[in-house]
Amino acid sequence: MQEFTTYLRSFNIFTAQQLQDITSLCERRHLVKGEFLVQETQRCTAVAFIEKGIFRSFYTQADGTDMTYCFRFPNDFAAAYSSFITGGPSIESIQAITAAEVLLIKKRDINQSLATNLEGASFLRSIAEQQFLELEHRVFGLQRLSAKERYQELLDKHPNYIQHIPLQYIASYLGISARHLSRVRREISF
Repeated sequence: MQEFTTYLRSFNIFTAQQLQDITSLCERRHLVKGEFLVQETQRCTAVAFIEKGIFRSFYTQADGTDMTYCFRFPNDFAAAYSSFITGGPSIESIQAITAAEVLLIKKRDINQSLATNLEGASFLRSIAEQQFLELEHRVFGLQRLSAKERYQELLDKHPNYIQHIPLQYIASYLGISARHLSRVRREISF
């Protein structure tokens, strides 16, 4: 819970009582490697703050293969946001790549507690803005950067976690084959 409290404090908008109120909404959940936070077609009814572990977000393509489009690391939020916002079925799955520990905040609690005050609304807007900027960065990166540059960026941002992500997920995330990823990794090693 300490990491979450520190994260909330970083916004410099909550009083001590508000921090306590927010953390009281959290439900701790432990996930084993391979377990899903949410699966395609399920409804996402909570947002998870990742205390420990690594997650991947992916969707299933028409041919049945899955496409990893996002990784989530400690001190990140994870949710199937379109499902969370609309209440409809999720178009993505979020799976623990490692054993993980998250703090869940249910949508109804967010609507009743956070969204009803100025500080909570400001916090939620900041989270939505961060998600937008991350998505924009991902789209532009796919269009402007080579696979080697995207892999290097992943290495630079998350050097302590990269070795825990299976190579097939990294290749999928980069939009390349496992064979091409091997070449990219060799180039970077030298």
